[in-house]
This record gives sequence, C-alpha cells and structure tokens, in this order.
Amino acid sequence: QVQLAESGGGLVQPGGSLRLACAASGTIFSINNMGWYRQAPGKQRELVATITRAGITNAADSVKGRFTISRDNAKNTVYLQMDSLKPEDTAVYYCNADRWILGVRYNYWGQGTQVTVSS
Repeated sequence: QVQLAESGGGLVQPGGSLRLACAASGTIFSINNMGWYRQAPGKQRELVATITRAGITNAADSVKGRFTISRDNAKNTVYLQMDSLKPEDTAVYYCNADRWILGVRYNYWGQGTQVTVSS
C-alpha cells in the first residue's frame, strides 16, 4: 500500500502564492506517476498537473504558466508551486500516485488539502 500526505493548503489573496507538498510512504519503490487534482464545490475532480518518475510534466491549460509541479524522488515527495492564484483556483487539492505491478495499475489518493483564494 501507498499512503499520501498533503500539506501546504490555506487561504491566500488573489495574485498570491502557495506551495503544496505531498509525501508518499509505505510500498513506494514502484511508484510511477505522481500528480495533483482538484475538486471545487459542485464540480467534478479535474487534473491539475502530473509528473513522471523521469520528470516529464503535464498540466491543465488553466494553470499553465502559473503552476509548477516538481518531484524529489529521494524524498518521495511531489510539490505544486502555485503562483498568480485566482478565485477560480479555490478547491480541495488531492495528491495522486500510481504504480504498475504485473500489468495492473494501482491508483492512490491523499485526503486532500483546501486551497481558498479570496480577498
């Protein structure tokens, strides 16, 4: 099993910055992709950004140029640097990780951290 623990959420004014972190623990040796998703009230969970073990990144168009995902494999931690935050970025942000074992993909989620952008 893999456990994911997020930190770094909070309240920030529009235009401000926050940095989220997600530390993986447990059976972590085979973790492949890590990433961040978010879910706003009344909306479906959506992709924010992902990063492979090799460091290849992917991000939603809505956050490109403002959010940066990075990863420290030695610490089994993924980060999300969020700059120029907007009220529409308000959501619960979930960390995600996956691993493949004998051709089967296992998907893991953190408990979520609230990000609120408001003046």
